[in-house]
Amino acid sequence: PRPPSPPPQRPMCGIFAYLNYGVERSRSAIINMHINGLRRLEYRGYDSAGIAVDGANVAAAPILFKAVGSIDALRAKVDAILPTLGPADPVFANHVGIAHTRWATHGVPAESNCHPHSSDESHEFLVVHNGIITNYKPLREALEAKGFAFYSETDTEIAAKLFKFLYDNVKDDDGNTLDFPVLMMHVMHTLEGAFALLVKSKFFPNEIVACKRGSPLVVGIKDLEFTQELMRVRNKSVNDLMQSPLMSPGIGSGGPLEVVGGQNFKRRRLLVEDGAVAVAAAAGADVPRESELFFSSDASAIVEHTKKVFYPEDNDVVHVSNGVLDLMHLGSKDNMQIAQSRLVSKLDLEIEQIMKGSYKHFMIKEIMEQPESILQSMRGRIQKGKDYKGDPHFTVQLGGIAHRLSDIKRSTRLIFIACGTSYNACLASRQLVEELSEMPVSIELASDFLDRQCPIFRSDVCFFISQSGETADVLEALKFARRHKALCIGIVNVVGSAITRLTECGVHLNAGAEIGVASTKVYTSEIAVMALIALQLSQDSRSKVRKLSSCEVRSDLLIPAGHRGYQEHRRQQVLRALWDLPALVEKCLSSVNDKIVALAATLSEDKSVLLFGRGYQYATCVEGALKIKEVTYMHTEGINAGELKHGPLALIDKDMPVIIFSSIDATGSKLLNALHQVMARGSVARMTVVCPEADDEVIAIATKAKVNMVVVPTTDIALQSILSIIPMQLLSYHIAVARNLDVDQPRNLAKCVTTE
Repeated sequence: PRPPSPPPQRPMCGIFAYLNYGVERSRSAIINMHINGLRRLEYRGYDSAGIAVDGANVAAAPILFKAVGSIDALRAKVDAILPTLGPADPVFANHVGIAHTRWATHGVPAESNCHPHSSDESHEFLVVHNGIITNYKPLREALEAKGFAFYSETDTEIAAKLFKFLYDNVKDDDGNTLDFPVLMMHVMHTLEGAFALLVKSKFFPNEIVACKRGSPLVVGIKDLEFTQELMRVRNKSVNDLMQSPLMSPGIGSGGPLEVVGGQNFKRRRLLVEDGAVAVAAAAGADVPRESELFFSSDASAIVEHTKKVFYPEDNDVVHVSNGVLDLMHLGSKDNMQIAQSRLVSKLDLEIEQIMKGSYKHFMIKEIMEQPESILQSMRGRIQKGKDYKGDPHFTVQLGGIAHRLSDIKRSTRLIFIACGTSYNACLASRQLVEELSEMPVSIELASDFLDRQCPIFRSDVCFFISQSGETADVLEALKFARRHKALCIGIVNVVGSAITRLTECGVHLNAGAEIGVASTKVYTSEIAVMALIALQLSQDSRSKVRKLSSCEVRSDLLIPAGHRGYQEHRRQQVLRALWDLPALVEKCLSSVNDKIVALAATLSEDKSVLLFGRGYQYATCVEGALKIKEVTYMHTEGINAGELKHGPLALIDKDMPVIIFSSIDATGSKLLNALHQVMARGSVARMTVVCPEADDEVIAIATKAKVNMVVVPTTDIALQSILSIIPMQLLSYHIAVARNLDVDQPRNLAKCVTTE
């Protein structure tokens, strides 16, 4: 069969809106609210930004502020323009503002391409958008043929013009213009791709309409008086709303736009987790109650204002008018089962987690937080007790997958699917999962998995790993696996993200908010959580006896080679190592930092660096290379030391910096061969060895040859990569600082990769 069309690309941008009803706010306070929200979202894109706020009164045109560059540039632009608007700082009892921070995809960073985008010169409709509209070219041609002029290179401007076209030309059966949410439904039906839209209009003062399809959106609710009722549902039939004629032929990619039957449009009730209720004002209330609402691409922009949020599903339409919130759903094309309600939940996030505190950058803050983040990832999941001899005994319990354990154990294959740093965490964990579960394990780059249309069967279990839970390639791979009826399990850090909602079960990392673009603490938490999954899968295998292979043994940390031991012995070793891990991470951070600062000074002017390792440490090489590339822009390669003679050895000379990671398993002796080869062909002064403090042989060789060493604490071989990666995280940070680079916002990158 012909493979399906490629999934839409989704650029990484941030959208934000603040609405106040019955709560007086000055224009400057409203602008500050939006700028602060954009600062929280700046990791999503930082090449331009913009804000739209109301004019001095309902009849006045809205005011737009746009700037190329960071949010600081937008702040400067606002400060320059505000004084020209007059000495007064008007106060609004009711107001709707929208804002956007951009990561350029269609069109270069320029004010003309900044959001919000307008329908016309008088700004009758204003739109901010996170995502991509794949059929924007035919839509643009059709709208240009009808007299619309375009002023940007973006796909977003199409949506703004489309709103105006529909408003001017489409009427209901009574000859009236369509109301705001119905306009949004028509626009959604016309657009193709993945997007989240926020729209305001002079024709609908004090109203906002929002929608999402494939891009993240969260709605925050503040100071609402909850009752024990369900959300108010308008009496007007949705069927009636959707039976009006639509646009003339030629708009869109499919010719005439057909009316979607009313049965495909559903209103969704909004419930509250604790039984409290509705986010709508009482029916018939003439005066909007005091309330503030927030729309955002990420909860980090909302948490300082409120912790009550709900997450719209794909094809949901959210409409707010004078404080009354209404939620509708447009029938999903792929017919995925959609829950019949949207729960208002409480954010498990503190404002301190998204602040730098005493640190200069988020990256170093998050590196230093790893003892706590790993502890939080394991909290409540490992229980310590005593066995019949009185010795320490550990058990593991992962509630998120407990009800599907029997299905996982009956599967024929475990597939771990991820991108970037999360893929490297899978690489670091694969050997332990294979060892303890005794099941075949494969790891897949999500993009390659989709390109190959990898065969998936009902007997497969697919794990989808993502920090944000919104990674585009991983989401598309998840949908592919669902279509093939595989059991899908999520491993994510962000509660309420798309992956958590689309998977049957999963495990949250609980690592805390990670703001820096280069992932650090989430990587180590992912390895720890995947170790817990391996331990959970093998928990009922205490009676299994097998012979340990020699490749699993080198030090006294493990059962001697050839010994017939219970698998439970091995499990207890790993569990004990996990229990002690946070303290070892803290020790590592304090012991290696000064050494790494000195090493960074010697490497800051270099163009390239090579990293070599084997076994568990190969993943450390790949992840370490990725970190250095991301924030220092230095060419770096992580290479399996077993491949040294198959080409990479040609790169070694007296000027090439080399970092080698030693191992304390059976691959250690092979790693020694690689170490000697590099020493013979390169400059000892340009070499660094990262080794566990228990690796006496490597330490002796490096000391004798006067090779620079970074010694880290020793733990179980399956977890050693967590300790070995810390020097590389610190090294990438300190090199970037030495080069005077923006550590938290490296060029061309964004935190959550929602672009194919």
